[in-house]
Amino acid sequence: MKYYIGVDIGGTNIKAGVVDENAQLVSKISLKTNAADGYKSVLAVIIDAVEQAVQLSGEDIDRIKTIGVGCPGTMDNENGTVLYSNNLHWENVPLAKDLAEHFGKRIILENDANVAAYGEYLAGAAKGAKNAVVLTLGTGVGAGIIINGEIYSGSNNAGGEIGHTVIEVDGAPCTCGRNGCFEAYSSATGLVRMTREMIEKYPSGWLHEMVDRDGKISARTAFNAAKLGDPEGREVVDKYIKYLACGITNVINVFQPDILCIGGGVCNEGDNLLIPLKALIAKQIYSKNNAKNTEIVICTLANEAGMIGSAMLGRK
Repeated sequence: MKYYIGVDIGGTNIKAGVVDENAQLVSKISLKTNAADGYKSVLAVIIDAVEQAVQLSGEDIDRIKTIGVGCPGTMDNENGTVLYSNNLHWENVPLAKDLAEHFGKRIILENDANVAAYGEYLAGAAKGAKNAVVLTLGTGVGAGIIINGEIYSGSNNAGGEIGHTVIEVDGAPCTCGRNGCFEAYSSATGLVRMTREMIEKYPSGWLHEMVDRDGKISARTAFNAAKLGDPEGREVVDKYIKYLACGITNVINVFQPDILCIGGGVCNEGDNLLIPLKALIAKQIYSKNNAKNTEIVICTLANEAGMIGSAMLGRK
């Protein structure tokens, strides 16, 4: 049995795991990223996480030949450089070189959304599909595209940025500098913003009372209010699902994947999200009369997808 190491770098946590040749996770560890402490500090955390994951697996690290790393931002995959990562405040960082010098192994660097999609394709909700798209609805909208079993990265390794396609011209500002991006409306951040706007519009409504009790607004606040029959909560949820359906319909019209998987905390709403979402998409997709349309499902690997996907880059 061959084993591989996978690392998933996030703005909050760094996860590392040992994965076998069948894409099954053998061990895993999660440590705080501490991105504010700078690159060298984060590099030390990555090294620590890898070493702890290998120790937990009981495997000999010398028998493991590759380490795959998923990192947010744009990559120079060939040279193993993180060109730019807003979440980590990195620019032109030689991550693969530094890890290779420490471990003496081949380091494979890839975008974090791409490796998460690859993980779902190999061992999760998209297993068995030929073409798949995986969307992660978190702080932003991450997207990974699998075409004929391979990660699609574009000619400059920055392709697949579905979150930065515009769905509302002159709409809400996005962190990328444009206005009206899919990410600005369909991320958890966008949902929180729309909830806050509704609370400000109706300060005496149920939403306002719920926030006063809980002390904070989350991506679930509007859904919870809607379940209680609150009309303002229902309006926010309907608006959110409308925008999400619009963006997903665009993706399906362009790529026609066998399956489209969505992940992120908002997906814990299950059928409260999926049923109306699928109904809207079915009305909007160009291929609505085809015998076989894209299947829309919720991701199954949760926060393990990135570790599995990055590790399996070494199996290629």
